[in-house]
Amino acid sequence: MKNLLKSHWALFALSAVLLFPACSKNERSATTGWMYNDQDWGGFEKRDYEGQITGPNLVLVEGGTFTMGQTQEDVMFEWAALPRRVTVSSFYMDETEVTNIDYREFVYWVDRVWGETYPETYFSVLPDTLVWRDELVYNEPYVQAYFRHPSYDFYPVVGVNWFQANEYCRWRTDRVNEMILIEKGLINPAPEQRDENNFNTEAYLLGRYQPDVRKNLTDYQTGGERQVRYEDGILLPSYRLPTEAEWEYAALSLQGNMASENDERITDRRNFPWDGSTVRYQRRNKYQGDILANFKRGRGDYMGMAGNLNDQAPIPGKVATFMPNDFGLYNMAGNVSEWTADLYRPLTSLTLRDADEHDLNPYRGNKFQTQERDEDGNISELDSLGRVRYRYVTDEEAAGRENYTRGQVYNYLDGDKESEAFYDYGKSTLINDEARVIKGGSWSDRAFWLSPGARRYMQEDKASRSLGFRCAMTRVGAPQGNDGDGGNTFKEKQKKVRRRYK
Repeated sequence: MKNLLKSHWALFALSAVLLFPACSKNERSATTGWMYNDQDWGGFEKRDYEGQITGPNLVLVEGGTFTMGQTQEDVMFEWAALPRRVTVSSFYMDETEVTNIDYREFVYWVDRVWGETYPETYFSVLPDTLVWRDELVYNEPYVQAYFRHPSYDFYPVVGVNWFQANEYCRWRTDRVNEMILIEKGLINPAPEQRDENNFNTEAYLLGRYQPDVRKNLTDYQTGGERQVRYEDGILLPSYRLPTEAEWEYAALSLQGNMASENDERITDRRNFPWDGSTVRYQRRNKYQGDILANFKRGRGDYMGMAGNLNDQAPIPGKVATFMPNDFGLYNMAGNVSEWTADLYRPLTSLTLRDADEHDLNPYRGNKFQTQERDEDGNISELDSLGRVRYRYVTDEEAAGRENYTRGQVYNYLDGDKESEAFYDYGKSTLINDEARVIKGGSWSDRAFWLSPGARRYMQEDKASRSLGFRCAMTRVGAPQGNDGDGGNTFKEKQKKVRRRYK
């Protein structure tokens, strides 16, 4: 209920801040002197844009520099997380992991809109509830109840593979943007959407989806009306999975250890998303000694003793539990491990350590795409689900560029003929082009894996009872956030975090 109320409040806030007007009709261009927003002067438009709003359940993570990689002893001797200095741009991240009720809403929508005509689409997004089975345990009640029963509504969804997590992000983008237009009074709700006739952000911006219009914006070029464009800044960027660097940066939240308010110095490194080298609360108050995450304390010890359950859950627990970190993010250690966008390579840290051109927003997994076009250069027809068609960029198309010279760069400097490493999948390794990075320890892991620098991987088409995900979103514009952005600046947020430990 808490999360539902927060979502409704966030949508109410969206409707308030999105009612921004065009700039003054008498405003002129500083470089040409021509009038903005005036049909007599050509109709070039300029908006009084107040900055990107914060979407439902998101928290602004103000970017910065940090040392990415392990902060504790490499007990596995894998050399897979060598420390290196990088910078991460500001972005948004879900306050909590995606819950069962969140994902059930997604499954319900897919069934309602596409299920009758394309039942395979519905079945493709269902989580694998059989992940709870094991040879020598009795988990059948979780097979039946964990995803469906209301008792687990606000527990993190599990049994979701990497593709399904990405589909959820894609679906969520469209639902949030559709609601923005509804709340702004531009379109009417359309619960009768079916098959390809459904709101898709890209299709709408290209004019390929025609909603039930309530009102339109003024078109200063023609003097008539028009629908929303990308240039208006009304619609939000896409929800997506965070990169490994973003996830690790957000989990560490090292800004909480700044020496003073206007000082860049970090007083202490962190092994976990909190201060200190233990998994217990250390401040001298009534919470001293409390466990700070949902994890496996030792062999056969998932939640402590009856009468004093240390982490309150033998399996994943409710998402908004335990103390959030200094960014206001819950369960960045423990509860469930989480998918990231990155392709896994053990030598990523090594090959990028001295590559200065890769120390801003590092990411491995680019497979560049472009919109499909017909012979006349027009965007192709939408696919059967109402989405814009894409194809991959070929090496021939990229060959003439200077910033990248191939369409797929999964193995760039790590596994191809230009590298010193070679991955012989199935013989000497289980690493291939389908292995994705997972971060954060889970309810079934020991404390070692709670460190944000720890790295593991799983095949992108596999799922686990200890693996979930949360969404991220790119921050467009100034990195600090907007003035009066609902207490979303770091300093305001940190003050709230200190008061929220339950």
